[in-house]
Amino acid sequence: MRGWRQAVFLCLWSYDQEGAEAIEVHFKPEVQATLEQMARESGRPSDELVEDAVAGYFDELAQTREMLDQRLDDLESGRAKPIDGEEAYRRLMEKTEARRQRRA
Repeated sequence: MRGWRQAVFLCLWSYDQEGAEAIEVHFKPEVQATLEQMARESGRPSDELVEDAVAGYFDELAQTREMLDQRLDDLESGRAKPIDGEEAYRRLMEKTEARRQRRA
């Protein structure tokens, strides 16, 4: 199953109340190669690496959602004031330029 025309898959195990359930995940060949390299270098099974990555992604997604919900609450309550896109871009460019000046 190494040919570029064949699907690359990895079985992950998700646990539910009845035990383990296998799912199939398809990767592009370059992603599969990176996964296999990381597994070799770390000495960890590739399914473990993918499970950790997915769990980390879900944690980050939950944190981002929580932050966005808080910001929306701040806007709706008046604790934060919205700015338009041009003003936000101007501020970002000013901060970027200031950081460049400090490095130089």
